[in-house]
Amino acid sequence: MQHELALAGHGVRLVPLDASHAPALAAFVDARIWAGMSSPLPEGVAGWTAEVAAAQAAPGRLAFAVLDAATGEVRGSTSFYDWEPRVPRVEIGHTFYAPAWWGGTTNPACKLLLLTHAFDTWGCARVAFRADTRNTRSTGALTRLGAVPEGVLRNHRRAADGSLGDSAYFSVLPADWPAVRAGLLARLTGG
Repeated sequence: MQHELALAGHGVRLVPLDASHAPALAAFVDARIWAGMSSPLPEGVAGWTAEVAAAQAAPGRLAFAVLDAATGEVRGSTSFYDWEPRVPRVEIGHTFYAPAWWGGTTNPACKLLLLTHAFDTWGCARVAFRADTRNTRSTGALTRLGAVPEGVLRNHRRAADGSLGDSAYFSVLPADWPAVRAGLLARLTGG
């Protein structure tokens, strides 16, 4: 979905993902970073250009490049997807970062920006997240976020290697949002 939504704060900017980001993504995304994704690892700039085009073409998906707010360096990508405005609900995912940004403030900053937009602008009744159960880094991040585990859908997705994988689902509802927001702000401010 082509979009113009941009979000900024806490050292990051989320801007619409476009072909200009493909070279930076190609430079750092490898099998370790791509682990847990359901599509094959894009190869080179041409592969990333095609991946960006596929993200833009996906109905209900707003894909973002995650940039360093001060330098403009591409740190990774994240998306809103499966946006259903009639409910309203959305999922956050297709998220990956360069290893230099793992364990720091990039992911909490992005999640705070996206969740704030989902709840405070769109008025969402539900924001969901899913991760392959084998992706312990992602499931751990969702637990630290304060998202509520909802269960596992067995054989829910096909991994890039062709194997079937289980999806762990998590969600944040409006009643959960104040505590999740406070936790994210504490992680970002060292409080």
